[in-house]
Amino acid sequence: MEINWVILGWLIDMTLNGFAWLIIAAFSLLLIDVSDKWTRKVVKWMDKADKWIRKFIDDSFEWIQKKNLTILTSIILLIIFGILAQAGIMPKLIT
Repeated sequence: MEINWVILGWLIDMTLNGFAWLIIAAFSLLLIDVSDKWTRKVVKWMDKADKWIRKFIDDSFEWIQKKNLTILTSIILLIIFGILAQAGIMPKLIT
C-alpha cells in the first residue's frame, strides 16, 4: 500500500491549524472577559461621576439663587461649563 503524502500533509496541516485556532480562541476569550470586567468598572465609575457632577451643578444653582451673586458666580459657572463642554460632559448633561 502506497502512502499519499499530499493527503497526509493536508491532515497534519488541518490538525495543527485546529490546535492553533483553539489556543487563539482560548486566549481571546480570556482577554474579552478581562476587558469586559474593566468596561463594567468604568461604566460604574462614569455613573458615579455623572451623578456627582449633576448634584454639584444643581447645588451651585441653588447657592447662586440664595446668595444672589450674579457676576461672580456667573464667571465661575462659565469656567466650569467651559471645562465640562471641553471634556464632552456637557452634551450628556443636556440630554
